[in-house]
Amino acid sequence: MPSRYRRVVLKLSGEAFSEASGTGIDYEVVARIADEVATAHHELGVEIAVVVGGGNIFRGLAGVNRGMDRARADYMGMLATVINALALQEALEGLKQPTRVQTAITMAQVAEPYIPLRAIRHLEKGRIVVFAAGTGNPYFTTDTTAALRAAEIGAEAVLKGTHSGVDGVYSADPRLDPDAVKLSELSHFEVLERRLAVMDSTAITFCMDNRLPIIVFDVSTPGNIHRALVGEAIGTVVS
Repeated sequence: MPSRYRRVVLKLSGEAFSEASGTGIDYEVVARIADEVATAHHELGVEIAVVVGGGNIFRGLAGVNRGMDRARADYMGMLATVINALALQEALEGLKQPTRVQTAITMAQVAEPYIPLRAIRHLEKGRIVVFAAGTGNPYFTTDTTAALRAAEIGAEAVLKGTHSGVDGVYSADPRLDPDAVKLSELSHFEVLERRLAVMDSTAITFCMDNRLPIIVFDVSTPGNIHRALVGEAIGTVVS
């Protein structure tokens, strides 16, 4: 079955890199994710860019709650995403999948600067592109980064990979409310109106304004990246 999309942005939280513990990097988990991304790229011919979070290493808001300056804490979080991006690049290239990391904060010895046309060219040449360091600005989440990068490179959808067994969008947190109902389809406006925890409101509004669908699914389940790309009903579609 072919992919429904020509080009996508896959959003991975930092916690997805460690799964069970939520902190640090579990290299077996990263290797599994890399294998799924590379396999989906080769088998389906879809161009895949990845936006990574850094919450497994440092979360800016956690620093703010401890009294840190918000901008400084956010920059620390951006640097954490670079560590995850390099770990994912290493795993992908270990599978012989050419990969480029582009960062919104210039660090020439580590990665390329983020240049949209260069990113598009990499994708056209069959490379995976990993976007790190968020938007390069404090006060914005990596959810917003994923929405922004998707629009900039002409992606057709944002794949929002969740973890911890949550396989889509629910009427309430299924880990806390046994009566929570899974919602298979929603509009962007419904997500905002009902204050559902899909992505932050800035990212949802941006996707709505730019007509970018969001596919929310459990990335910790093996094979789900492929399933999401071919359109299987495994999560929630926000459009």
